[in-house]
Amino acid sequence: MKADSVAATIAGRVQGGAHLHFCETTHDFGDIPRKGGNLVREFEFVNDGTEPLVILRVLTSCTCTKAVFSKRPVAPGECGVVRVIYEPHKKEPGAFSKVIQIFSTSVEGRNILTVRGNSIDAKKL
Repeated sequence: MKADSVAATIAGRVQGGAHLHFCETTHDFGDIPRKGGNLVREFEFVNDGTEPLVILRVLTSCTCTKAVFSKRPVAPGECGVVRVIYEPHKKEPGAFSKVIQIFSTSVEGRNILTVRGNSIDAKKL
């Protein structure tokens, strides 16, 4: 766990509120075929705060990236998932890095997820 995550966790408990903690915040798909279909990564999280957590909205950095999440409150100690879908056929071949912003009732208010990789035309694989 990173020091700032630990500090945020402690702050969430001290202030008495929800705290969104992702197990991982980045994922590298590596080299992928551009026309090979959508890529999916599920980012698991836990509410390690003292109040129920609600994800309010999710913003992606590109129309080629979507996120699916539950709008139900996540009780303290419970887990949830944000599912990120990247559509490589919508972009030119090459390296990509997409940012997903998670806005919630967590004491931080905003968390960042990142997916990256390298999209390659099939004839070059």
